[in-house]
Amino acid sequence: QAQLVESGGGLVQAGGSLRLSCVSSEHFFVFNTMGWFRQAPGKERDFVAAITYNSGGVEYGDSVKGRFTISRDNAKNTVYLEMNSLKPDDTAVYYCAAASRVYYTTRLITDYDYWGQGTPVTVSS
Repeated sequence: QAQLVESGGGLVQAGGSLRLSCVSSEHFFVFNTMGWFRQAPGKERDFVAAITYNSGGVEYGDSVKGRFTISRDNAKNTVYLEMNSLKPDDTAVYYCAAASRVYYTTRLITDYDYWGQGTPVTVSS
């Protein structure tokens, strides 16, 4: 059973930046697509970004386009989420997810087979 462990969350002021990391216990060739999702208190889990194995395919949620960047280092079994120009609305628990059955970027939660436990991000105004 693959394990995903996120890190890098914390408290930041509006306009600031954070870099989230997600390390997999399995070699990354097992996961064709990696994604980031977030869930704010009392809300549904929302898609943030996804990236294919060779980084040729990248997709972002509308609310983070132009501010967030997803990347992956397959040699390190790690996917990153660089978050800039953070807003209070970005406050949420951020989850890393891995998909082994799809070969494209996807926003569907059901396409992802493995999930991390999440790392909290709080953006103060």
